Order: sequence, then structure tokens, then C-alpha cells
Amino acid sequence: MSSEMELVVDAGGDVRCVYGEELDLREIGKLQITRASHVEPDRDGYWWADMGPIDGPVLGPFKNRTEALGAERGWLSETMIKATDRNQRLATKGLSIITRLDRESAASGC
Repeated sequence: MSSEMELVVDAGGDVRCVYGEELDLREIGKLQITRASHVEPDRDGYWWADMGPIDGPVLGPFKNRTEALGAERGWLSETMIKATDRNQRLATKGLSIITRLDRESAASGC
């Protein structure tokens, strides 16, 4: 597991990240955590990262779960966190994916 966690603050002050336990995000503000994917094996033992919960692709096959989790994290980081326009479109659909912090709580906690 990485010892770094990337937090992206959008123009509206919302913070997004791929959930991790490197930081206790509750100290920053109120959390809204939404499942972004499913990482599962198939009947042949190959692993897949299904990004369907956020209208993304199915990544794989991978030889093991670790590779699938790495691809999942990479896709989320590159596509969902850094692509702010896509985040705004998803937020309008009620899919604030990853982790979203309440601005008012964050302001009072800093």
C-alpha cells in the first residue's frame, strides 16, 4: 500500500480522492463515500476491475488481484480524480465517486 494519498480540490472547494487509510479523512470534514468499482475473479481465476458503478470500463484480465487493484487505482486516479469535467458530470448524476468532503465541515476543521 502506498504511503501517499492524492487529494484534489475542485473550484467549488470539494475534495476528491481514491479512498485510502493513509489519512484519517474524518478529521478534514464530513465524508461521502461511494463505491466506484468491483474487483472480482472469474471462473478461470483471472481478475477483473469493473468500473461500471461510475460508467467506466471493465479492466482486465489480470493474473492476480494485486494487479487488478493496481489497475483500478491507476484508472481512478488518472480518469476520475484529475478529469474535473468528468467529475462534475458524474456529480450531477449523483455519483460523487471516490470521497467527497463537505466544504463547511472542512473549513471548520482546518
